[in-house]
Amino acid sequence: MYTQGLDLLDAEARREEGALRNESAARAESAAASCTPQSTLEERFLARVDGEEKIEPKDWMPDAYRQTLIRQISQHAHSEIVGMLPEGNWITRAPSLQRKAILIAKVQDEGGHGMYLYSAAETLGVSRDELIEQLLAGRAKYSSIFNYPTPTWADVGAIGWLVDGAAIMNQIPLCRCSYGPYARAMVRICREESFHQRQGFEIMLTLARGTPEQKAMAQAALDRWWWPSLMMFGPPDTDSPHSAQSMRWKIKRLSNDELRQKFVDFTVPQAKFLGLEIPDRELEWDAENGHYRFGAIDWREFHEVLRGNGPCNRERLAARRRAHEDGRWIREAALAYAEKQRRRATADAA
Repeated sequence: MYTQGLDLLDAEARREEGALRNESAARAESAAASCTPQSTLEERFLARVDGEEKIEPKDWMPDAYRQTLIRQISQHAHSEIVGMLPEGNWITRAPSLQRKAILIAKVQDEGGHGMYLYSAAETLGVSRDELIEQLLAGRAKYSSIFNYPTPTWADVGAIGWLVDGAAIMNQIPLCRCSYGPYARAMVRICREESFHQRQGFEIMLTLARGTPEQKAMAQAALDRWWWPSLMMFGPPDTDSPHSAQSMRWKIKRLSNDELRQKFVDFTVPQAKFLGLEIPDRELEWDAENGHYRFGAIDWREFHEVLRGNGPCNRERLAARRRAHEDGRWIREAALAYAEKQRRRATADAA
């Protein structure tokens, strides 16, 4: 549904991988950059971006570009990790063994996505430990959507259909991000997110075609998740402090409002196919513009959730802190084993 362009993107990623400069060339470029005026470096950087050339970790880049990427990629990574929690608590309560196995696979995928993205962020000179410490301390942001509860099995379906659908809409353009490691990570992530979206839609379809009680449960989940899903794309373009510069650097390819509109246009027909009603009395088709018009989003709710006052903000962070502490012995054991192996190798070499 959302992944028609990925085959081309995959081929593009392979071409980009084959075109990466070798280590010695990167060193030469770095040495030359140290003797070049800042304005000239910035002009060359923008020319490469405008020419659709990928920026790689050892390439010169403006510090603001680096910091923007660290902020965006780390928030994305945090969102994948925290995003495991709303559905993870349904693993033991899934209605069948098959549903349980699929949900386990999906939650594992989200954890893997977080690892890919932390690795991409590390190429920019920030450590994973630092990023995780910021999350656990409450100083880092993640997607507001994961601070909402999942009271029924239908919420798992709604998350897959709507939240992962919104994620794909947002992330497919990132496969063409100007920063190479981020773009290449997104190709695989988008393929897996496509599975997640279809899994969620299938759950909603099963419920919508089930008993009246099951259809009502699906409708209630759609009612809960529709507006938070629209908020996932971020504030309106007029209120987004980072969008314009991110688009100039081709980190982002489409604005928040453009992505939100595309999501609405794709999703409303799917809701009609399910026999469910979008909870928006102002929703209507604009034949002249070829888009759906939709009602005003309550941005006060969005900002309250971002400030830590959502329904599950404290619960989500508490769960991450607890998991991090519970895993401390594993990290310490791994470090101790690595040190033991290092000493043994040193002794053998002597």
